[in-house]
Amino acid sequence: MIGRIQGRLIAKQPPQLMVDVQGIGYELEAPMSVFYDLPELGSIVTLLTHLIVREDAHVLYAFGNEGERALFRHLLKISGVGAKMALAILSSMDAARFAECVQYEDITALCRVPGVGKKTAQRLVIEMKDRLAAGLPATGTSGAATTGQTRPLAAAASPLTEAVHALEALGYRPADAARMARAASEQAETTEEIIRIALKSLNRG
Repeated sequence: MIGRIQGRLIAKQPPQLMVDVQGIGYELEAPMSVFYDLPELGSIVTLLTHLIVREDAHVLYAFGNEGERALFRHLLKISGVGAKMALAILSSMDAARFAECVQYEDITALCRVPGVGKKTAQRLVIEMKDRLAAGLPATGTSGAATTGQTRPLAAAASPLTEAVHALEALGYRPADAARMARAASEQAETTEEIIRIALKSLNRG
């Protein structure tokens, strides 16, 4: 099991990023909470990871702190919740907000996460109550810390286009992703800011 990775950030296109470790480029998938704290390309980052081995691929997931990773692992144990849905949940709300939804049985808020229907939301509430009552590791600060920086390696594409693609990758329908990103782009300039505002707006809806 690969539990931690440290290297030079050479690409970030939510929800994927790539870290160069001594000449080997590791592709990772991460929730948007990780991208909000990532430094510039070329910087050294440290991330916690979780490896999922499938018949057709080995997929490495990245997290900024132990709390995020622990919640991701708990979510994977819920029937009907896969890695994609778990990432969508972590991208749509932080661990504290998720715990609040579970505690107060806020099915409506959980159903706003792409891919989460009423039955899945009810299952999340029932099965996660005991797990959350036992407590998760403290979230602390992001593990995507900069320990050094070099010259960025690549220019960013259109922030709006990247934001739309990221929202689609999280499970939102293309039309909804485009609408959310366009509305958020009126208040933000970077890809991460657009996505953050779009998801916060939806979560308040």
